[in-house]
Amino acid sequence: MKTKLLAILTIMAAGIIAGCGGGGTSTPASSPTTSITGKVADGYLVGATVFLDKNGNYLMDSGESSATTDQNGAYTLTMDPADVGKYPIVAIATKGVTIDKDTGTAVTNSYMLSMPALAVSGSANSNFISPMSSQLREMMATGKYATMQDAMDALLTQLGMPGIDMLSDYMVANNVAMHTAAQNMASLMGSQMPQVFHTTGSTATVDVNRYREMMGTIFSNMSSIKGQNAQTAMTNLMGEMTVLLTNMPMMNSGQSFQNMSTAFRGGLMSGTGAGGMMR
Repeated sequence: MKTKLLAILTIMAAGIIAGCGGGGTSTPASSPTTSITGKVADGYLVGATVFLDKNGNYLMDSGESSATTDQNGAYTLTMDPADVGKYPIVAIATKGVTIDKDTGTAVTNSYMLSMPALAVSGSANSNFISPMSSQLREMMATGKYATMQDAMDALLTQLGMPGIDMLSDYMVANNVAMHTAAQNMASLMGSQMPQVFHTTGSTATVDVNRYREMMGTIFSNMSSIKGQNAQTAMTNLMGEMTVLLTNMPMMNSGQSFQNMSTAFRGGLMSGTGAGGMMR
């Protein structure tokens, strides 16, 4: 299973990298264009694939602007000015390919990050893609939060970190608590990718419903897995999520994404399975 998953992710990454080279871009023909810049991290990620997800399927498709992060985890996407703030951005860290600068080695599990469309900006020093921005994208997708600030406030409450900008670069700020939480979230996300990525023939797809259920479970259990001494809680949660996601029916072609708002209600719920989620 691990070998099959790595093959799928390598094919996905190769398709993205083929059009863009290190730190470059692959842009649909349009005029005028604008460029946005940002970084990808739990620690800065080198060689991660980044793209503008115009159809919301979490996969790089023809005509979607793409790039590969450079030695500083930075990327540049060139696009139609009208697309800035209209579509989310996705980043994929690929096992054995993407380097996490926290360790200086390739990530041991592939995982997927993103940021919500409303957070994408043409301003300098923005567009920071991290586990935090990934949570915010899925929280906004539930329809439960009227504004981005409402979602950020809810995430701050779960993390117990009041007064912090959830979209800021915690590496620059040397925010150890947020960095640690992001590392733990990325580890949990990577542990579940075999349940999230699957293939039909030669076509790799993302099971968005399983991905959203995973993110909701992580959100609900944030208070127990955010810190430096959370290994036992994380190990238990990994096992619970694997069972939960494996038992979820895989998405069929053309099936609509589910609204996982109940998974983002917050709080560690004992005795009700991973995250205390309801169907």
